[in-house]
Amino acid sequence: MRNHTVILSLLALMFLSSCGTKLKKELELKNEQITHLQEQLHHEQNTNTSLLARLSDLSVISKAGAESIQNSLESINQQYAFIEDLTEKIQDKDSINLALVLNLKRSLSDINDDDVQIEVRDGVVYVSISDKMLFSSGSSRLGSQAQEVLGKIATVVNDHDDLDILVEGHTDDVPMNTECIADNWDLSVKRATSVVRALQNEYYVSPDRLTAAGRSYYMPKADNSTHVGRGLNRRTEIIITPKLDQFFQLLESPKVPG
Repeated sequence: MRNHTVILSLLALMFLSSCGTKLKKELELKNEQITHLQEQLHHEQNTNTSLLARLSDLSVISKAGAESIQNSLESINQQYAFIEDLTEKIQDKDSINLALVLNLKRSLSDINDDDVQIEVRDGVVYVSISDKMLFSSGSSRLGSQAQEVLGKIATVVNDHDDLDILVEGHTDDVPMNTECIADNWDLSVKRATSVVRALQNEYYVSPDRLTAAGRSYYMPKADNSTHVGRGLNRRTEIIITPKLDQFFQLLESPKVPG
């Protein structure tokens, strides 16, 4: 009986030992799982923190990007409005030039086209008058025919007081040196001054619209080696232009937002 009791005790101890070992292993496994889960949780927390930081950065970038896009749109709108306005003004100027050309040609229709040529060049109106219509050879004094031509031109330009008039004298390359004329520069300037003075004093063109300039023989229309070419180069050009301040305002671009 005693031996039986001892055997039972030993069996119980073995069972308990076996259970303890199993429980210990399960506990260790659970601890490993807990450690692994804790590591995962820590990783997820770090990831979330990083994502939040990125989202914060993205919101700042988006705000800055939105402001940049807004500024770009405002700039584009201003540039578009400027182009529309410029196009409209150019069209208006072209319409004025067309009206000027038609009125000048109508007014000067009884004068030979070889002596007076009217054209639009570089966006402005040119009236080119041969020297024989205005001056005697080598002289800067206006002849009798000049009065009729200049009077008709003045009548037209006086109807457009928002335009300026530049008068340019041109010569051929035959050297000039007389008692009254020093050289070709002198002749070209004096001829331009004579025309300007007549437009102001006799035909009431406002002097603040007038400019006199001499080109000598440095802007020829034709070859100076021929008689015909020299005749074409001896001319006076009346150039009708927009007022310079208005012209520069026309070319000013809008300010781009900072």
